[in-house]
Amino acid sequence: MEIIEKRDEFARKFSGWSGDESLKGYPFIENRYAPFTPVRRALPMLNLGLVSSAGAYIAGTEPFDLDAKGGDRSYREMPVEVDAEDYEFSAKGYDEKSVRDDRNAQIPVDRLLEYEDNAVIGRLNHAFWSISPYIPDAVAVAEDLAPKLSERLHRYEVQAALLIPASRLCHHTMSIIARRIEADGIPTMLISVDRAVSDKVRPPRTAYYRGEFGSVAGVPEWNQFQLRVLDEALRWIESFDQPTSRKLVVELESAVEASRGER
Repeated sequence: MEIIEKRDEFARKFSGWSGDESLKGYPFIENRYAPFTPVRRALPMLNLGLVSSAGAYIAGTEPFDLDAKGGDRSYREMPVEVDAEDYEFSAKGYDEKSVRDDRNAQIPVDRLLEYEDNAVIGRLNHAFWSISPYIPDAVAVAEDLAPKLSERLHRYEVQAALLIPASRLCHHTMSIIARRIEADGIPTMLISVDRAVSDKVRPPRTAYYRGEFGSVAGVPEWNQFQLRVLDEALRWIESFDQPTSRKLVVELESAVEASRGER
């Protein structure tokens, strides 16, 4: 399975792209096929890996280079025990206010640990992976970053991976990474608020809804909204039997809650 089906075509178009930060003229990848790996363990028994493209790093360590040609293809392996106040963000393409107010809007460590405590998942992996929100060189993502992340997930014996992009370009990047992780035998789920981009790249499993960049995992400081996003997306890892994307019902349920004054 090719991670980028028309690699040479993308490379040619990308070499002529202006580098416009608004992504005007950017040659978004379009794939026809998607890899697929069935889940081999039920959610309450698996080790769940989390991959975020919010550009998070630990205060005092090196930030991501947002000016690197083609994007910074490094990653940060961050222990889940690190306190939210020790996070810093290399943000580009999204407003970082939401994730600074509540990391769970983009990096739902607390919500997933609650799921672990309640046996919804077996456990949240002891470390999660953070990447830059701005990596326009998709070939480099497919051939360099994605294999490295996949190797780390295998090293930790992760049995399913949840990928949460932060910006429009992140949806492109994380969809490519999801394809590689899945091709290497680990089931994935991508949460998307930009279906037009993610569906073109064709990650194996996508749960989408009409949300905001920078708070893709749910509205900041609205725990129930975040849990709705995560609950349905995680359960679909088990129920999907082929590559597809499906709309979450979180918008309707949350609107009803708000109308009742329960927000």
